[in-house]
Amino acid sequence: MKKVLLLSAFLFTFVAVGSTPAAAEQKPEMIVEKMAIKLTRGVTNAVTSIAELPKQTILTGRDMGAVGYVIGPIKGVGMTLYRALIGVTETVFCMVPQPGYYDPMIDPEYVWQGWEPKRDTSQAIAEQK
Repeated sequence: MKKVLLLSAFLFTFVAVGSTPAAAEQKPEMIVEKMAIKLTRGVTNAVTSIAELPKQTILTGRDMGAVGYVIGPIKGVGMTLYRALIGVTETVFCMVPQPGYYDPMIDPEYVWQGWEPKRDTSQAIAEQK
């Protein structure tokens, strides 16, 4: 019984002491810079979120044809609200290192990114069959 108790105490001590984070300390300047980037990204996304409406209309129209000009504005309204919500969230929580380590919460990071046409993979799929 004493052996089990001693082994349990040893394992508890090992786990408690060994669980300290082994990450290298970041310089305060780097942390403040990442906070500032997150704040700027959040404010920018909140202000420019309205640009999602024409962006989604154009992209959906390009990808789907005439039907895309009906579906695109609906997607645009949804993406406008989503980008605005993400922008406000990043602005309010700019000091919190989440998600990741001050990583963007939305992809693409800004509304003016992501205009590239989708890659056509149908030929590659047909070749595999």
